[in-house]
Amino acid sequence: MIQTKPNDSHKELHDEKSLKGTLFSVGVLAAVIVVMWVTVFWIYMDRV
Repeated sequence: MIQTKPNDSHKELHDEKSLKGTLFSVGVLAAVIVVMWVTVFWIYMDRV
């Protein structure tokens, strides 16, 4: 007899929310790194 767990759909929903938060955090971190690189490059070009 096959038994299904009633919490399977809830777990998938929780995992999806967790991944969305991770994606947002990685995007923010990438944006900060890009801004830092552009700022350093701009300062370098200004002094050269």
